[in-house]
Amino acid sequence: MKDNKVAQALKTWTSRLRTKKEERNAVCHVPEETRSDALISVRNLYKKFGKLEVLNGINLDINKGDVVAIIGPSGCGKSTFLRCLNGLETPSAGEIILENEYVFKNERVYLKRKMRAMKEESKKTGKPLPMDEFNAVNEEYLALRKEEKAIAKYMETAINLHRQKVGMVFQQFNLFPHLTVLQNITLAPMKLKKVGEEEAKAKAMELLKKVGLAEKANVYPSTLSGGQKQRIAIVRALAMEPEVLLFDEPTSALDPEMVGEVLKVMTELAQEGMTMIVVTHEMGFAKEVATRVIFMSDGVIKEENAPQEFFTNPKDERLKEFLSKVL
Repeated sequence: MKDNKVAQALKTWTSRLRTKKEERNAVCHVPEETRSDALISVRNLYKKFGKLEVLNGINLDINKGDVVAIIGPSGCGKSTFLRCLNGLETPSAGEIILENEYVFKNERVYLKRKMRAMKEESKKTGKPLPMDEFNAVNEEYLALRKEEKAIAKYMETAINLHRQKVGMVFQQFNLFPHLTVLQNITLAPMKLKKVGEEEAKAKAMELLKKVGLAEKANVYPSTLSGGQKQRIAIVRALAMEPEVLLFDEPTSALDPEMVGEVLKVMTELAQEGMTMIVVTHEMGFAKEVATRVIFMSDGVIKEENAPQEFFTNPKDERLKEFLSKVL
């Protein structure tokens, strides 16, 4: 009887998962003619907090296996960009595409602005509104709104599926203090991916051994050093087997002597082919490990290049000024 209930529950869960996948395919697939080989594509991404514009038109492709280091002055939008990729912040406009599926899309805002500008121009000049052009823009706007609202509605229910693919490691670790290290690592795989307890524990122990912390499996986070906590946070993200890992200044909260042990783990991940986007102040890591380095300032990408060219021959004047202060 118990086996039948388990089998029925598994069948129901599988059916729901299949339905969810079919819904995603119908709503979120990028049209064939605009698909690319990029793992993540970001197009004209904007983010405003009230009147404050934090991201002002980010365009970026991330390919599988890329290690992209993002550097720049405080407040330039680096962390906000990562939070948009992970779904912790909702952008104001633009597109985020993961494996040729829309995660976020809002381009109707541009059409709305165009219609508003047409009205203002008509009012200012006293000329009649060009109704044929206005109606054509409005028709396009209404069609786009329907499509984009469907994507947003789907992502409201599928955000956890997205975060399984796009893991994030935070500056302040964000471990649950009331759970042991092992429980912190196994919680998400068991709850979100329905992994069995024994399998989740085995995977967690394998990852803990990899970062040299197997002996800490049954202790609580309060007993760990900052470097150990951050390594555990990395393991927790890896336990979900993500397609890409986002690191938001993972060493900035650590004592100098603990920075090396975290960077060592990150370097090993890069060598194993993990796709990584790293907001960092560690210029050595950016030089030696990254495949590309990006400089952000004022909410835009000012320069992007391979590490050697980026650091030895910068083109942007603001980047030159920044490097003169940090190197």
